[in-house]
Amino acid sequence: MHTELIIDDVRLTPVLMADPPLLNVQGVHQPYTPRLIVEVITRGGATGVGETYGDGKYLELARPLAEALPGRSVSDVNALVALADEVCGDSAPVETTVDAGGLRGVQTTDKLRLSVVSGFEVACLDALGKALGLPVHRLLGGKVRDHVEYSGYLFYRWAEHPEGGERDDWGAALDPAGVVAQARRFADTYGFRSFKLKGGVFPPDEEIAAVRALARTLPGHPLRLDPNGAWSVGTSLRVADELRDILEYLEDPTSGTDRMAEVAARAGLPLATNMCVTTVPEVREAFTRGAVQVVLCDHHYWGGLIRTRELAAICRAFGVGLSMHSNTHLGISLAAMTHVAATVPVLDYACDTHYPWQREDVITERHAFRDGRLEVSDAPGLGVELDRAALAVLHKRWLDDDGTMRERDDAAAMRKADPGWTTPAVPRW
Repeated sequence: MHTELIIDDVRLTPVLMADPPLLNVQGVHQPYTPRLIVEVITRGGATGVGETYGDGKYLELARPLAEALPGRSVSDVNALVALADEVCGDSAPVETTVDAGGLRGVQTTDKLRLSVVSGFEVACLDALGKALGLPVHRLLGGKVRDHVEYSGYLFYRWAEHPEGGERDDWGAALDPAGVVAQARRFADTYGFRSFKLKGGVFPPDEEIAAVRALARTLPGHPLRLDPNGAWSVGTSLRVADELRDILEYLEDPTSGTDRMAEVAARAGLPLATNMCVTTVPEVREAFTRGAVQVVLCDHHYWGGLIRTRELAAICRAFGVGLSMHSNTHLGISLAAMTHVAATVPVLDYACDTHYPWQREDVITERHAFRDGRLEVSDAPGLGVELDRAALAVLHKRWLDDDGTMRERDDAAAMRKADPGWTTPAVPRW
């Protein structure tokens, strides 16, 4: 085994990154959100970086995996899932509630492990690419496109957090006019041509009005609406009827494969998901029942970039469309998303990204959207480098935190403004 490809050390650095007061069905984003930066160092000196969720339950799984990697080949990424199963065991509890961090349906220990593995896999591929002088997309079989298109991710939001947090200059967006102003700024600043509105915040008629206002203001631009399962079957069908000629797809209007299948059979427009299809065992029922027509892949869910490509092949086999889900992330994850998206033969829709909302980063040069797209890097590895000074600042924030921000909790953040707030039961409407 080539000495330079042997893992010598693994570093884990939890951070807290600033997050705006973006609203969703569960509440509002906290002023800071946890992420975990993974560094894999080879004996030859190549260092690869990865990124994933940083809540305590992920850290609990990441630490034993980090301890088990030294001495193994950095190229042996297919063994990571089995290794995580072996060394992590059932150290993280099975959850029975909706995952607040990614809003991806019910959370389980297996899903947590895959999210942890994703950060390690990306770091290994980055280190391998740097050792070999190859970009990550070459390690995945090569790119089929030079640019990846992203969509403007619109949110209802407050002007500022009720207690603490970093301020920005976006202002509030709590009605159709605010959403339209947000979209115009995204289009002018980043050139986005597709737009997605995070719904489930206000009664459906208000969100229908916002989508209609977007369509009037930005005619011909593809639009999507995502209420994160907040609606009943009846409400979902009514919204679909109202917006059938406007939306390119309706994302997770209701929760669960049964309800999604019922809506899909009568909606008259494609349904997309990042909630009822997030692992391989969930694919068969959803696809054979026609519950979804578009899967929003996410390498943080599926266990990495290679497994994301496998999902893309399954979608092609079933004639299901493909796009990409996003959660609050830094530039390392965006680089990884872009590399894998560049290698997928059929990418039917522009990918989601929260990145324009994030004003902090841990890489030396921020990604720059042009005409709503990112250029695919041909530099070795991911094509990004850690900004160690910035990493230290965000890590110190994590160290100094009293524990309230280390676990993402949108409901707790909402209670700062509304002490009586509880996470709404779904369907909410």
